[in-house]
Amino acid sequence: MKKIIFATNNTHKLEEVRFALQGLYEVKSLKEIGFNEDIPEPYETLEENALTKSKTIFNKFNADCFSDDTGLEVDALNGAPGVYSARYAGPNCTFEDNVKKMLEEMKGKENRNARFRTVVSLIINGQEHYFEGIVKGRISETRSGNEGFGYDPIFIPDGYNTSFAQMSIGEKNKISHRGRAMAKLVEFLKNME
Repeated sequence: MKKIIFATNNTHKLEEVRFALQGLYEVKSLKEIGFNEDIPEPYETLEENALTKSKTIFNKFNADCFSDDTGLEVDALNGAPGVYSARYAGPNCTFEDNVKKMLEEMKGKENRNARFRTVVSLIINGQEHYFEGIVKGRISETRSGNEGFGYDPIFIPDGYNTSFAQMSIGEKNKISHRGRAMAKLVEFLKNME
């Protein structure tokens, strides 16, 4: 089976992506290839941050790879936290810190509309490709569910009454931002076979 590097050490993301690419590629994490450096994400867009990660790995290992960057964009917060979603509550914050801050910021807000947006940057055979996935929904007033990670306990996708954290990986992958971006990536990789 062909190998491809996913430029992440986030076990939750890795699990979701391996599920999506099973039988097609063996997906290796940064840790599994012995890359332990931190790749900075200094840019203002998801596209640039995703590309800097995949380019770093491609330049170092000369191997097919992809990376992603995801942002939660909340209408009532003028699109924040967006590109800063992972470090919304500060430089060394946890998922829990971010969720707490979001619930605090959203207190009393009527418009709770939000969207998750993922951009995947793939470098294969030396060529760059981008895939985007978006899911619209709303920020709940309280957290619910124990699955997933990040803002999943407070994000309810449109058409559902349950948060991402109340869904199985399979359910979430069918409708999530990353699931949608990965579906485009999988389709592209299948067509290359």
